[in-house]
Amino acid sequence: MNTQEYIQSGIIESYVLGMASSAEAAELEQLCLQYPEIKQALTDFESALEANSLAKAVAPPPHLKQQIFASLKSEFATVDNKLADHAPTLTPPPHETKVVKMNQPSRFLAAASIILLVISGGMNIYFYSKFKETTQQYQALVLEKNTLQANNQIMQTKSLDMFNSMQMMTDPNMQKVSMPGIAGKESNYATVFWDMKSKDVYILPNKLPQPAVGKQYQLWAIVDGKPVDAGVISDCAGLCKMKNIPAASMFAITLEKSGGSETPTLSEMYVAGKVG
Repeated sequence: MNTQEYIQSGIIESYVLGMASSAEAAELEQLCLQYPEIKQALTDFESALEANSLAKAVAPPPHLKQQIFASLKSEFATVDNKLADHAPTLTPPPHETKVVKMNQPSRFLAAASIILLVISGGMNIYFYSKFKETTQQYQALVLEKNTLQANNQIMQTKSLDMFNSMQMMTDPNMQKVSMPGIAGKESNYATVFWDMKSKDVYILPNKLPQPAVGKQYQLWAIVDGKPVDAGVISDCAGLCKMKNIPAASMFAITLEKSGGSETPTLSEMYVAGKVG
């Protein structure tokens, strides 16, 4: 197993941020037991996430404490008034009952405990919102990283296709058939590369207009005076491989409906060129 590719796949970040599926999480936990480097990468990301959260922690506004105390004072006053208005009339007991009153320090400590509890709850909410914000930022970074990796792979694939195309175009076994634009479409141009050994045909659409929606270019080989379907032109980097054509005297390209046609639409011909 290529552990480095697995580490760079983004699964570790998804696992820590709670985005991984149950199957992905189970797989990662199992691999952590088998590969110390994967376990270390998981630990490193968790540490980095915690360090970043602490580094970007923002202290609550200074006036938050005063607002909480003012709100509690108002709440306590309202409760005391309601209790006083609805307090029942008590009949003195026949025998004197000893009443234990809460002294001032105890009342202060009880009130302080309540205040601290409320402040703690407010602080928890405040820091949780900051942690959630940081988590969202990490999720965006993970998504951006995965997108960049995907784009990089696409570019590598296109570059390899272009390199292979250059190799084939310079192959002496390849016969080049130039196809300039026909009358009225002189600005168009395409090139056929025909492998004289395998008889495979490749097309390079040098300069053709972007086809409309529902339309697609189609290559035709003229064999014994009759058009033979050589395939539709797809969106490819470099040379597009077409059908195998054993013999032909000419090639041409027409614009047809998506998927191609059985016979060419001559009014939609763009380029054509003779072999040899």
